[in-house]
Amino acid sequence: MTYLDRKASLVRGYNPYIEADKDDMGTLMDVGLLVLEPGDTYRIEEAEKETAVLLFSGEVTFRWNDLTVRGARPDCFRQEAYCLLAPRKTVITLEAHSHSELYIQKTVNDRDYTPVMYTPETVQTQHAGANGELMGCMRREIKTFFDYDNAPYSNMVLGEVLNFPGKWSSYPPHHHPQPEVYFYRFDHPQGFGAGFANGEIYKTGHNGLAVITSGFHSQTAAPGYAMCYAWGIRHLEGDPWKKTRIDDEEHAWLWKADANDHIFKMEGEETK
Repeated sequence: MTYLDRKASLVRGYNPYIEADKDDMGTLMDVGLLVLEPGDTYRIEEAEKETAVLLFSGEVTFRWNDLTVRGARPDCFRQEAYCLLAPRKTVITLEAHSHSELYIQKTVNDRDYTPVMYTPETVQTQHAGANGELMGCMRREIKTFFDYDNAPYSNMVLGEVLNFPGKWSSYPPHHHPQPEVYFYRFDHPQGFGAGFANGEIYKTGHNGLAVITSGFHSQTAAPGYAMCYAWGIRHLEGDPWKKTRIDDEEHAWLWKADANDHIFKMEGEETK
């Protein structure tokens, strides 16, 4: 497990976190944060790599293949995302109309396909833990832009999780053989949480990135701070991620509907 904190060194323009040509840390991907100011433009053209561009915040015009989409998003807590997935050799131009921050993820893919723009109307959302499981402690929203089901031609998966303050996500602890990255955002820049991966504990913060290549993992946000993180997975050759999670057997009992009934008193019961 590796955690990268680049908050202090972020600059206007592209900020690389993972560069596959130098050190992919087992992810097989490039990952970075693009920071644009009003009037800035940024061009992407990769000869061998497909690219996903996710708008975290701001207002940006996306241009590709003579198509144009203008997306606006105050932040990832109050509005769903705009996310462009495009194959190699696609020329993507991004034009900012306000201060804007975008997550960019790339990987090698020799398949050609039609680019897809995922919009707030097409985001797949799962309201996990919304039925009171574990006293509501793992309530979260899992958003998926593209995965093997709707984009089998891609070598990547990308989504977001809205982790409510004081709650847990990626929980109970689980693992999968495919590498995964988490890029964290908080509703306040001083927000923080904790991640658990491969037997290690790490503190999470705004614009931090965790690289998970093996082991069980889960995470939580501190009370009072909402956390939203992009989760990106690179399919393995012959073993694509198909929403399979392998739960830690030690904690699998937590899926039971009455997992905590033996501890907590019913409302109104006298406390001694």
